[in-house]
Amino acid sequence: MTAPLRIGFIPLVDAAALIVAVDKGFAAAEGLEVELVREVSWSNVRDKLNIGLFDASHLLAPVAIASSLGLGHVKVPIAAPFNLGINGNAITVSPALHAALMEEIAGDRVDPMATAKALAKVVAKRRKAGAEPLTFGMTFPFSTHNYQLRFWMAAAGVDPDEDVRLVVLPPPFMVDSLKSGHVDAFCVGAPWNSVAVDLGIGHILHFVSDFLARAAEKVLAVRQNWADKNPDVVAALVRAAVKSAEFIEHPDNRTEAARILAQPERIGVDAEVIQRTLDGRLKISPDGTMRESDRYLLVGREGAGRPDPVQAAWLYAQMVRWGQTALTAEGVNTAMAVFRPDLYDAALSIPRPTDPPAPFSAFVGPAFDPDNIRGHLEAFEVGRWKA
Repeated sequence: MTAPLRIGFIPLVDAAALIVAVDKGFAAAEGLEVELVREVSWSNVRDKLNIGLFDASHLLAPVAIASSLGLGHVKVPIAAPFNLGINGNAITVSPALHAALMEEIAGDRVDPMATAKALAKVVAKRRKAGAEPLTFGMTFPFSTHNYQLRFWMAAAGVDPDEDVRLVVLPPPFMVDSLKSGHVDAFCVGAPWNSVAVDLGIGHILHFVSDFLARAAEKVLAVRQNWADKNPDVVAALVRAAVKSAEFIEHPDNRTEAARILAQPERIGVDAEVIQRTLDGRLKISPDGTMRESDRYLLVGREGAGRPDPVQAAWLYAQMVRWGQTALTAEGVNTAMAVFRPDLYDAALSIPRPTDPPAPFSAFVGPAFDPDNIRGHLEAFEVGRWKA
């Protein structure tokens, strides 16, 4: 048995592999004694991980990269040996904004370009009328939610820094902020989109899988120096997470997994809401309209747990696009080095895969090439980067 480990998490369904690993006994079977600590904000999780109050954490993938680059905080190199979730975010809008968008839309409401163009029309009308800009909530400046909102809006020429307001809110506070009218929409992970719909105060406009086929969302994060000193513990954590993810992804286990996650000290929402998330069958409007997608959230299937450095490169490119850092070869190398498929492979004693990972594809723009980030950036008109 190792020394007790303290691992921080935010109450989100993409913490499932970590929570179930502890509560179902997969971590203990690997000789690990783990205390899970529920936090409210990503800044708390990042700071406690960085200074050593946490040994590991559930962490936004871009925060791990930003920490390694020294952006927005002190520089603390992070290693991510396991990917806790692919996709899983959604954009939820107020009934008023939903009605305005549907009035302007031309095309399929599931088509992100159609909704982005509708948003551009709504923004223009509001500006002409002298109305306040729309306010969108997202979870952190260095977050997938921030970049996914921006990627979508900018595709239709909406400047996320000039035409709307983007504000930071902890995930559990999103619903109350929409209810109170402090925001018109938000992008967050499950289950908070579904909670807003069930309360009758929001419509899920998009799954992030409408934008990006596979988007790395959260990672199991450890400090690089801690990983170097504790390779056996890191390997055991990865194995426990893999076994947990396999358990969660089996349809026969979804009800039990949802019950574990629903506990007040874990996610603390109704188990039925969590199971809908795991099943990829979500109610998207208060009238009961349902939408199914096998891409909504991948916890472990289709190789979701193995970190893909190309995903890290895309996230780095978004940091550059929106003026959070400059484009450098050293920067992209540092970002890609955060995602550690080598540690994942070593933990499972599997040979290095020879098949290339799935290409990174998005609803707009050229195919992403991590060796040509400049070309990626030059393909988009709206942005804050300087050549």
